Amino acid sequence: MLNWLEAGMGNAVVGPGRDVEYTAEGTVMVGHLFLPQKEGKQPAILIAHEAGGLDEHALGRARRLAELGYVAFAMDYHGGGRAYTDGDEMMSRLTYLGENPGTMRAIGRAALKALFAEPRVDASQIAGVGYCFGAVVMLELARDRADLKAVIGFHPGSADHDPHESRNITGTVLLCIGSEDPWMPVDQRLAFEEEMRLAGVDWQMNVYGGSKHSFTNPNADRSGQPELGYHESADKRSWQAMVDLLDEVFAE
Repeated sequence: MLNWLEAGMGNAVVGPGRDVEYTAEGTVMVGHLFLPQKEGKQPAILIAHEAGGLDEHALGRARRLAELGYVAFAMDYHGGGRAYTDGDEMMSRLTYLGENPGTMRAIGRAALKALFAEPRVDASQIAGVGYCFGAVVMLELARDRADLKAVIGFHPGSADHDPHESRNITGTVLLCIGSEDPWMPVDQRLAFEEEMRLAGVDWQMNVYGGSKHSFTNPNADRSGQPELGYHESADKRSWQAMVDLLDEVFAE
């Protein structure tokens, strides 16, 4: 059963959405599209799931964004719309993606193309939201000059990339990080700050005290991994930070 965070809190409840198949790097991807109740073209959000795959968490977040009035597309960056159950398989996939930023960019571009194919999308008003490794995918897409008004990452991971290419980011960047997240320790936060500063990016970083990795996912506590944990107040506050930024960038 979805908890109150997954159930909505938006302006209007939307339907179950629909699967959308598209191809990236020769692989069939299966994302899921949610449409807002408001008619006509609307701003759109591309959502990239956590490392494990397109699951209840990512779908719940996309649905909530549609309830706020956005066209919301939960993309797939593993293939087949799958969610991994084998940790070794998942890490093998993440390692491959992390070592091949061009592949991440191609997958992100293919998802954007699939989103643009929806007639309800205002193609001039797009933002990217990523969770865990999905934030890495969104940042790499932004470094590839994608016209994203904002890139918002929740408990992001990290991967090798050319920091000089961050000068290609045109939108506002917001990272929401748990203070106890071992995958984004203080030295990496400082390195990211310096990268954004040198690139001239409009950026923000919110650090939530006492929060671990995956602090937005109510299922994180069931993982058995001590590095992961749900944190209700950090979840609420980071969601509101995202909502405020989307209001800002789409009002311009």
